[in-house]
Amino acid sequence: MTAGRTNPLARPQADPVVSTPYGAVRGRYEHGVAVFRGVPYGAPPFGPRRFRPPEPPEPWDGVRDAGAFGPTPPKPPYSEAFAQYLSDPVVPGEDCLNLNVWTPEPGPGGRLPVLVWLHGGALTRGSSAVPVYDGRHFARDGIVFVSINYRLGVEGYGLFPDAPANPGLRDQLAALRWVHESIEAFGGDPARVTLAGQSAGAISAGALIAAPQAQGLFRRAVLQSGPPEASERDKVRRMVRRMANRLKIPATAEAFAAVDRDLLLRTQAEIGRLSSPVLGGPAFGIVIDGDLVPRDPLQALVDGEAARDADLLLGWTRDEYRLWLVPGGLLERVDRLGAVALAGAMARCHCGHEVPRGYRALHPEAGTAETVGQMVTDHLLRLPLQRLADARPGSSYVYEFAWPSLRPGLGACHALELGFVFDTGDIPESAKLAGEGAPQELADAMHGAWVRFTATGDPGWEAWDTTHPVRVFGEAEGEGEADGEGGGGGGSRDAGHGISYTAYGPRDAEFALWTTGGAAAEPTAPAEPAAPAEPAAPVSPGPLTARSPRATELRAAVRRLRRAGGVRRH
Repeated sequence: MTAGRTNPLARPQADPVVSTPYGAVRGRYEHGVAVFRGVPYGAPPFGPRRFRPPEPPEPWDGVRDAGAFGPTPPKPPYSEAFAQYLSDPVVPGEDCLNLNVWTPEPGPGGRLPVLVWLHGGALTRGSSAVPVYDGRHFARDGIVFVSINYRLGVEGYGLFPDAPANPGLRDQLAALRWVHESIEAFGGDPARVTLAGQSAGAISAGALIAAPQAQGLFRRAVLQSGPPEASERDKVRRMVRRMANRLKIPATAEAFAAVDRDLLLRTQAEIGRLSSPVLGGPAFGIVIDGDLVPRDPLQALVDGEAARDADLLLGWTRDEYRLWLVPGGLLERVDRLGAVALAGAMARCHCGHEVPRGYRALHPEAGTAETVGQMVTDHLLRLPLQRLADARPGSSYVYEFAWPSLRPGLGACHALELGFVFDTGDIPESAKLAGEGAPQELADAMHGAWVRFTATGDPGWEAWDTTHPVRVFGEAEGEGEADGEGGGGGGSRDAGHGISYTAYGPRDAEFALWTTGGAAAEPTAPAEPAAPAEPAAPVSPGPLTARSPRATELRAAVRRLRRAGGVRRH
């Protein structure tokens, strides 16, 4: 952990005031750093602006108070099953295109590195007001930290014939431009911006660093548990059509804009309740639009068309899938479904029998739910991130978060690392997921790595190369997968880092199954904004075409699995 750059006793008593292109804002000094909350970067996206690209905020006279979080975008609440693990505060109001800044040195001249945070939540939930995302510890350690709100769900990612696609992603781009224009006045350096996100926030960050309009607005990127990707347009259209059918209205932006906002949110939650990251289903996502997202973001980055010189920090948690399966008891149901669940996973991953067979050979102690969960996590998340690292050797750094939650059944699940990255493990909202008594030394190690990466581009371990170095956080060397139990790979402990170490190729054996064990070629998003082609057929056993009996059988298995679990997206 770097030494703090601020001295609370030396701070003046007056509230800090900073000028932005639209007017001055008054923040607060808290914990020895200056905080500005709810600063508008866009006009309220309602009325004639609804479902449209963001517009600049109206300038204001005098000094605007920035002491409290601004309104959060419209969103449905988490289901009861997920609410016991995840916090998602709601701040009412329409001026929801706002951001927050934590800075140790408000005022021009600081030239400090900047970290811009995009929250997760499946593009339907979450906000910058989630307490886990408090940026004071980044500011304490010399980083100007910015967190933003952006439109969610059908408001931000609905696909309509009479409105531009991806308005939520366009919000994020507008916020990034605001940072470029304004952050120097808060003590930041617009030439040293790191764009970071987790889950849907990482997917968004991946799309932005590949976007032609965002080039020059960032220097580095952090992608936590989310790869650059474009969703199938028809998958998003199905969400909109099903909502339209339920509401008995045309599937147009004009018709949706006339619907009561609360009714729209309830309908969205009902239609999306059987979707899941593990099991699929209709869902909102970033789509190729021929403009902001001209082609598949991952392919654009792999081909070197964008962010050529950007440093990348990429990674995942060891048991991502457990946050999606443990709430509501779906983990046990998947285990009971056995062969049906494995068939559903094969359909989700477009692969043949050799892949699950290979996972079971590598992990004979694993139950069906673990096999399914790790297969789908590798296919959707880890393999694309490794592919990106392979395309950027020498400037990519890969990590795995392995510390298991103290709450039963969660393991090292999706989103668990956030309290450690932000060093906010001592607040109740972090304990909801981690349990009481999370190790502070792990937070010191992870938070310190993120600070170093934002400041220098080097988090403190080897860059990706042919040896596949992976920094493992939260596990003693020799435990779990690093000792060969989970796919091989040796490890070497770095001096002074007893709670983390570097493993080499810890998941290479699993990843090899996708190229040698009957996996389909990766589905490729269309070059134009049109319905995508069917995924390529697997190498073996036998063709898995859209109309083949086996494909029909596997799709039916996925539907049975969703119904059996009553899956709810978080």
